Amino acid sequence: MENVYHASTTNTGRARLWTLPRTGRTSGGQYDGCVDDHAAHANSFGPAAAIYERGRPPYPDEALDWLLSSAGPSGGALTRTPLRVLDLGAGTGKLTRQLAARGLEVTAVDPSDGMLAELGRVLPDLPALVGTAEGIPLRDHSVDVVLVAQAWHWVDVKLAVPEVARVLSPGGRLGLIWNLRDEREDWVRRLGEIIGSPEMHRRTAVGAPFGPAEIREFGWTHRIGRAQILDLVASRSAVILLPPADRAALLDRVRNLLDTHPALAGRDEYDLPYVTQCARADLAPEPTTRR
Repeated sequence: MENVYHASTTNTGRARLWTLPRTGRTSGGQYDGCVDDHAAHANSFGPAAAIYERGRPPYPDEALDWLLSSAGPSGGALTRTPLRVLDLGAGTGKLTRQLAARGLEVTAVDPSDGMLAELGRVLPDLPALVGTAEGIPLRDHSVDVVLVAQAWHWVDVKLAVPEVARVLSPGGRLGLIWNLRDEREDWVRRLGEIIGSPEMHRRTAVGAPFGPAEIREFGWTHRIGRAQILDLVASRSAVILLPPADRAALLDRVRNLLDTHPALAGRDEYDLPYVTQCARADLAPEPTTRR
């Protein structure tokens, strides 16, 4: 499945956790409701870093090919070899290791020491810095591509967009990617109901100084074991923040689903369908000087 449409729309340091306005919705329109609750969810992952690492899936190669394609939506081109890529909100390095395996020059930035510790265990020689989308600890024009996996919905877009543009080279690209469970499959929909967090398409607001965003979706299936499904559920922010007794009860409901659903009962591995939602937008290239 592949759908395409267009929608208009100092090198080291330590930075604060994901920054959010005090009340209401972010200026980028990323969330509604209680800001303190949203911040708690955004900052919940560090203590569960090992569970996140075990439970979360990789990203399909076709999606990464598209995000990194030399021909961009604004007619620009990514021509540097190797590309300098910032994995922003890198977490435990699920995306980072796939980028590094492509021979790219990768830097990871994440607000959580716990998540970066897991990343450092897997990629000990890769540069990894504490920072946020609103405060990136890199020099101006120091990378060609900024990729944000499973994280753009946590940021303050009004602050993050100019900060991403600052660290990008002229004609550079911002790419967003999310793995979303495909809940057209009955057992996957029921899993979302148990978690209390049905999947939904993410907002891909970018805006100036970037050109129009191009959006594409990739359908794929991830083979996953019983323990990994439990870790996948336990790595969700809403589940991390539950009281221990409530978390245990929820995971028992997941075990019951695995034991009783006709598509799952008696099996040790399951094919979990995903739709990977991607967006890419390029900065204008540097103007040529007439002579």
